[in-house]
Amino acid sequence: MNRTEFIVATAVILFVAFALGWFTCWLLHRLTRVTQTEMGELDKMARDLHEAEETRDQAIAYLERREAELTNKLSQTEAELRAAMDGLRDARHEAEELRAYIERVSKA
Repeated sequence: MNRTEFIVATAVILFVAFALGWFTCWLLHRLTRVTQTEMGELDKMARDLHEAEETRDQAIAYLERREAELTNKLSQTEAELRAAMDGLRDARHEAEELRAYIERVSKA
């Protein structure tokens, strides 16, 4: 194999490698190409996701407000219960004192 044949063989091999590379690139581009309908579907999915995130944020804000309201109401109810229990304790103590006084007065 002389120098000219070697150059021609190398050129043919390089050209075949280039052609295979170009064909592979074209084939991959053709197979992975995104169509216009797929782009429309992706846009719709993006809008739906955005709306779902907004709805989720609104629901979280509502739940936080509702939790704060219920916590406040629970605190008020507990305070009222403590006040009622204190009043009941005082009334029982007073009733016991009155019973004792009545028993002392009725014995005397």
